[in-house]
Amino acid sequence: MSLIKKPLKTRPVCKVTFTLPSAVSTDAKTVTLVGDFNEWSETSHPLKYKADGLFSVTLDLPTDHRYQFRYLVDGTSWHNDDAADEYVPTPFGNDTNSIVHT
Repeated sequence: MSLIKKPLKTRPVCKVTFTLPSAVSTDAKTVTLVGDFNEWSETSHPLKYKADGLFSVTLDLPTDHRYQFRYLVDGTSWHNDDAADEYVPTPFGNDTNSIVHT
């Protein structure tokens, strides 16, 4: 998994590319980015499958924030990002959420 962050110079936005590698998504049909930036919607930010076997999506997120997120694979399997800036326990206490700082 990887996170690529590109702060814009012209406005207070950071372009963040979220990528789920083929090792996690080998048999995946759908992958969705779910986080506090989209009110944990399981449909708002689907990742696109690329020819290189990766799923990815790029979002414009306001700078100077920290966002919790996870990947939802095929609507049933949750995954964190190995490249996250940090991790925090979920409110459910049985797992962690990934964090990205913008």
